[in-house]
Amino acid sequence: MQQHQIVSRAQWIEARKVHLAHEKEFSQARERLAEERRRLPWVKVDKTYVFDGANGKVTLADLFSGRPQLVVQHVMFAADWDAACKSCSFWADGFERMVPHLAARDTTMVAVSLAPSAKLEAFKTRMGWTFDWLSSGGNDFNHDYGVTFSSEEIAKGEPKYNFGTTPFYGPELPGISVFYRDESGAAFHTYSCFARGLDMMNAAYQYLDLTPLGRHEDGLPYPMDWVRLRDQYQPEATKAACCHG
Repeated sequence: MQQHQIVSRAQWIEARKVHLAHEKEFSQARERLAEERRRLPWVKVDKTYVFDGANGKVTLADLFSGRPQLVVQHVMFAADWDAACKSCSFWADGFERMVPHLAARDTTMVAVSLAPSAKLEAFKTRMGWTFDWLSSGGNDFNHDYGVTFSSEEIAKGEPKYNFGTTPFYGPELPGISVFYRDESGAAFHTYSCFARGLDMMNAAYQYLDLTPLGRHEDGLPYPMDWVRLRDQYQPEATKAACCHG
């Protein structure tokens, strides 16, 4: 950790006001970016996707639950895995309680993974999650929306992830896809983001960015090496003894 100058409260406020000006510049840039995002063209969804859920088969149209907007969190959970990706679960912990708030603004949020519905429901119970989680194992949804890749695609070595800008690092990768359904019932794909584009949706990371240590991921084998499923962290007493003993 870098050394910090120790100053008076008045000096700190002056330094903080300089940084506040930069934060305001960033907020204004973010608002312009959001407006640009809303102006992106749309693609009509012509393929019929049928998912497996806790209550049986549902279509993409059903996932909207009568609302015009749908956000899909692509959670990495392959059919032969025993648990969801720990990093995707980190994100899922964050959006678990957002679902009713989004619904109040005409937006439905669900998670979609390749694993069978029974596995998804069992893991959902383990994690204490309540959001709707659908299996796309019987359709091409994951592949069509850029988060699942065949061994042949990976063998070719041509990056297809993140709109062809990011090399593969596995057959299953994270992402978010957004859809809109108009009054006629037609559905449109309006937005997707991947890789670092997902960062802003992780509230825990945003809080860590406020702290002196930040995410303190330097020196790890990869940035999220420290992340565990929520029920796999050390008890706080043990952790404190480990860190300070």
